Amino acid sequence: MMRFIITCLVIALSVYVAYHGLEYDHGFIRLTTRSPGNRTGVKAPEKSPFDDNDDLMTWYMEEDSDHQSYSLHYDFYQDSCPTAERIITIGIREVYAANPSVAPSLIRLLFHDCFIEGCDASVLLDADESLTSEKEASPNQSLKGFDVIESIKFELEKVCPGVVSCADVLVLAAREAVLMAGGPFYPLETGRRDSVVAFKEIAERELPSPQASISVILARFGTRGFNERETVSLFGAHSIGITHCTFFEDRLYNFSGTGKPDPDLDQGFQQELKTKCPYSASAPSPSTGVGPSIPASDYGGVSSAGGSDGVVDLSYNNEGGEMNFGTRYYRRLMQKKGLMYADQQLTGREETEMWVRAYASDTPLFRRDFAMSMMKLSNYHVLTGPLGQVRTTCSKVLPKI
Repeated sequence: MMRFIITCLVIALSVYVAYHGLEYDHGFIRLTTRSPGNRTGVKAPEKSPFDDNDDLMTWYMEEDSDHQSYSLHYDFYQDSCPTAERIITIGIREVYAANPSVAPSLIRLLFHDCFIEGCDASVLLDADESLTSEKEASPNQSLKGFDVIESIKFELEKVCPGVVSCADVLVLAAREAVLMAGGPFYPLETGRRDSVVAFKEIAERELPSPQASISVILARFGTRGFNERETVSLFGAHSIGITHCTFFEDRLYNFSGTGKPDPDLDQGFQQELKTKCPYSASAPSPSTGVGPSIPASDYGGVSSAGGSDGVVDLSYNNEGGEMNFGTRYYRRLMQKKGLMYADQQLTGREETEMWVRAYASDTPLFRRDFAMSMMKLSNYHVLTGPLGQVRTTCSKVLPKI
């Protein structure tokens, strides 16, 4: 009973933080005033928590009560590895201080893991004689952050060998990355276990490309239990990171094979982009489907255009400051300044455009919704209990005994 009471208090505080946000003050954190069935056997709520704001705490309480008989808990490592979350937090903060680009990289890595057969760290596995790695799938070939997760796992193994799963390391690291980048805090249960297989073919087929139509995007998210509101909120991660010209060049020079720019792209923005992305005869066709997936906030890495491919900062030099994490993206969409074809399409349908408009003008609403969607994504189709394993090295499956 005491554990349940403590958990409820943690949830209540976390909901407040998700809605209002956090800010740092001389090293201290203070509050500001601003599906398909899954492998745990935990039933996903039929009613989205977004449908009625007044029922938010009720939904949390009911969900937590339902989870008591399962393996995910907010204090899962309290006895077995009490310093686990602190080790992960410190690790991410140290890396972020030296290299802020780790934040979008880890958010993207989380999405690529969870979207394909759930949050089971399968994307972290290297190929071996019995396994084809998801890293080899086209949308995953520019993923970054593997070394960060492996380094944190190495530190955890020193303190608590064989206890903390790579799947939990990844979701907790991504949460800290969101917070470091100016996004909201959100509570996460732990107790995930790691997959012993990878899903390259599914990743190749199911991760939507930056040129995907809005119908494809909503369908892919819909089959995973995400409605339009949740899907649009996750796209807010596109307010940080970088992308290569290769992935939107056709919108500048040869949209849909017309030999002309995309008419839905602001003309002034077109000219700005053309200075960064001069015409290349190798610009890809939107039909190729090759490139990073969405929503992803870090399109860095190798591109098909080679070394001359330009880079665009998705934060536009941190436009509006860190507290505009997310909202700057929606405001630019309203100005017809969406970079990716998939981004700008969010304004083309009433059921998605209404949320673009809402998030562009209401920062607390976006922060709350983004936090809720990241919680839902992080809990998608997880392995718990006797399923899976806890790897000692995130890139390798434990050998059979």
